[in-house]
Amino acid sequence: MAVASFLSLRPLLLLLGFLLCGLVPGVSSQDSPFLLAEFEKWISDHGRVYESDREKSERFSIFKANYEYIQEKNKEPGLTYTLGLNEFADLTNDEFVARYTGALQPTDADVTIPAEPFKFDNLSVPESIDWRSYGAVTPVKYQGGCVAAIEGAVRLRKGILFSLSEQELVDCVNTCYKCNGGWPTNAFQWVVSNGGIATEAYYPYSGTSGFCNSNLASYRAASITGYVNVPSYNEMALMYAVATQPVSVLLEATSTSFRFYNGGIYSGPCGYTLNHAVTIIGYGVAGNGMKYWIIKNSWGTTWGAGGYMYIQKDVYNLPAGLCGLAMSPSYPIASPYASA
Repeated sequence: MAVASFLSLRPLLLLLGFLLCGLVPGVSSQDSPFLLAEFEKWISDHGRVYESDREKSERFSIFKANYEYIQEKNKEPGLTYTLGLNEFADLTNDEFVARYTGALQPTDADVTIPAEPFKFDNLSVPESIDWRSYGAVTPVKYQGGCVAAIEGAVRLRKGILFSLSEQELVDCVNTCYKCNGGWPTNAFQWVVSNGGIATEAYYPYSGTSGFCNSNLASYRAASITGYVNVPSYNEMALMYAVATQPVSVLLEATSTSFRFYNGGIYSGPCGYTLNHAVTIIGYGVAGNGMKYWIIKNSWGTTWGAGGYMYIQKDVYNLPAGLCGLAMSPSYPIASPYASA
């Protein structure tokens, strides 16, 4: 919003805030009228409905804490990214992590199809690449994060970009694959054993885990012959892989700063407890020389930079990669008969 437009609305926002002090039980008269108005606007923007005044009051307290965190974080000197309010602003960090992360590491018993060996087929890679520019990335979805690598591999092998069914994986893959982000290699193994995967239009997303619909799963719009595990703790190997096609990675998406990322190059803080699947769809170098990966996430377009994140690459003395993204990368091998 332009500064002039904001200033012209500020008196109305303040008045609304004062009125809200009497409408939201449990809200102190000392709470910022502007913040109260921001909360009401956020509720409207995101279609949030609360079951009681008490719940609304509790969510306002959480919203207030998140808002204040964002404001303080954005003031940090030298911060290479910005934070902003999004649809997760009325959740505590524990609630967010429980709902939107949780990839479970597979056991040896889950490995039914061994990975193909990783090869440095092309030692010369471009300084930057963005697979969106090559038509190999479907629009950001609000769902799990494993099919993007398959979609990209099929597009590059067959020249056709399908939006594939994440719901099929949610319903049909074992318990290591969940709505909140499964382990990619489990998904790849299942697609190989099933002989392919349906399109999203044919097997649509519902947001919940249900029974595997074998009739829908029998429609195979795209197929893969196997998958490759990229060497762990090796961002150079990961760069070679991403220069060839989009690559699935696991990372830790637990920190509050990760949740409210809004743009710029994310530089942490974060740890290495892998709990969320995303897809790296490119990399590059900023004007200040800072290297970054381009990540496609699965939390919708209101998160991050339109659903994407630019995250620091080649962090000194950090072989696991920022947030652990270099710990367990993998990518599918598209079949030459990838479309039905």
